Amino acid sequence: MSESFTFHDFHGICDILAARDKDLQSIIHMYGYPPMWTRPNTFASLVHIILEQQVSLASALAALSKLREKVGRVTPGRVLRLTDEELKACYFSRQKTAYVRNLAHALREGAINLKALEKLPDEQVRTTLCRLKGIGNWTADIYLIFVLHRADVFPHGDLAAVNALKQVRGFSADDIPHRLRAAVLDWQPYRTVATMLLWHYYLSSRKGKQA
Repeated sequence: MSESFTFHDFHGICDILAARDKDLQSIIHMYGYPPMWTRPNTFASLVHIILEQQVSLASALAALSKLREKVGRVTPGRVLRLTDEELKACYFSRQKTAYVRNLAHALREGAINLKALEKLPDEQVRTTLCRLKGIGNWTADIYLIFVLHRADVFPHGDLAAVNALKQVRGFSADDIPHRLRAAVLDWQPYRTVATMLLWHYYLSSRKGKQA
């Protein structure tokens, strides 16, 4: 199975990366260690990630919170009992309503088992999730990172991570993708933790500019 990490070794992996890479070291010096972002392995977590596709984190959280107000614990059965209008009132777009319904059906019918995903290698997790309409590589990457804590994932479709990478490396805004892919290879086998450092830089630097 692919390697995972825990709260116990998270800071140690940050230190390994910092010793290897001066740009990551400078992030820790400026802003301290990043949070170890984590979510439980539940239907609600996958709904949350789907809601985060191509919108702000605040908008996605608002929709999830509204859904929780409506149904309490977010389960496939409870979501499937809602009408399209009720989901629209929870700030779900028509597209995301379809995606979440599809996921709920797949879980309820046993086409996908979240507990079983914990025992699969990264690429098998990705293949299993991406069979579902509305789940692509970005959603699978975020699930691998936040939920399964797999150690060596870099989400190339994540704008915050990619923009932070460009900034800390001093790349131009239009640098070609293969140069960015090459830039993260040195962080193996801990590209997930490096990603968290980049997100930490992105969020902390933006907060500083707004202050």
